[in-house]
Amino acid sequence: MYSLSKKALLVLEDGTLLEGESFGYCGTVFGEVVFNTGMTGYQEVLTDPSYYGQFVAFTYPEIGNTGINSDDNEAKCPSVKGVIVRQTSKEPSNWRSEEPLESWLLKHKVVGISGIDTRALVRHLRNFGSMNGAITNKENISPLDLLKELRRFPHMEGLNLAKQVSTDKKYFWHSLSRVDFDRRTKSQHVSGLPYKVVAIDFGIKKSILERLTAYGCEVSVLPCDSNFSSVMSLSPEGVFLSNGPGDPAAVTSGISLVKELINKTDIPLFGICLGHQILGLALGGKTFKLPYGHRGLNHPCGTTGRLEITSQNHGFALDSESLPKGKVVVTHFNLNDKTVAGIQVSERPIFGVQYHPEASPGPHDADHHFARFISLMAQRRSIVV
Repeated sequence: MYSLSKKALLVLEDGTLLEGESFGYCGTVFGEVVFNTGMTGYQEVLTDPSYYGQFVAFTYPEIGNTGINSDDNEAKCPSVKGVIVRQTSKEPSNWRSEEPLESWLLKHKVVGISGIDTRALVRHLRNFGSMNGAITNKENISPLDLLKELRRFPHMEGLNLAKQVSTDKKYFWHSLSRVDFDRRTKSQHVSGLPYKVVAIDFGIKKSILERLTAYGCEVSVLPCDSNFSSVMSLSPEGVFLSNGPGDPAAVTSGISLVKELINKTDIPLFGICLGHQILGLALGGKTFKLPYGHRGLNHPCGTTGRLEITSQNHGFALDSESLPKGKVVVTHFNLNDKTVAGIQVSERPIFGVQYHPEASPGPHDADHHFARFISLMAQRRSIVV
């Protein structure tokens, strides 16, 4: 059912009530309310599986001005539960646009609310932390009844959401892009035999798979609950641990798999975002929930004298004090709050980064981590051969 200038409500679990206008699908939804500070890439954000179970509040004041196209999706459909914006553009203006944002949200049954003072909302979340919320555009639901139901809704801690977004069967990645606007792709092909990579899908983005293939990898994608034997049956030269939603500590099958890969093989491992956290947990570390997470395109990460501006989307982080001293080295910190942003295992071809080196959307500073992964596989190949 299509909504036209219909009243909508956003209720937070602490009792905060915000009124706005409905756009997209008509309904009532519950999820964790987070904010993204990026000034571009709303389509990539909305289709990023790492946002599964969440409402995204965009700090950029107008969303929808470039419409929706079929090339920029990171997954087949939107992953968010709800969209919160200051203003929507009803008439997109871009030569790549195929349909307006609102009709796309309607088609995929995503509920949105506009006319919200997103600056005030973000300040609230920064002061009190990300929290569950509810959006409704139904007139027969009172805010009090909505709040009561909302307070029974589960929190993100302890939720294994990777299984909700992961593939349910193995597949070989074939590029889906009809048009390539990324100049990196044309200059990064690796000569010689392609590297056989197994990617564990905790909620993998299309652009990550595109970057791996651009660097000369043949990528087989496996479900998040795959076991050691199913991975090794593909004779991988490298294993990639993908991004994904939810609490990393709850993804017990993934942690067990990575432990076996570390203890039983010398195969290079590369994890990003949730995959980076799962790697840290498999190495004996612990994770914790950040107050309001890191979601945006301009997060500075690095160590003394070296800096990368990075794209990020995560609500949990590794506890630096929990990582085994002498075995795990912290290679990057988030320079905004000094949380762990990169690790590597001493004298082993194993590393992870908390941010998104594929940078979709975002800057290309961190793309070299794919080359680093390739280099580790090349070194191992030369020894094995």
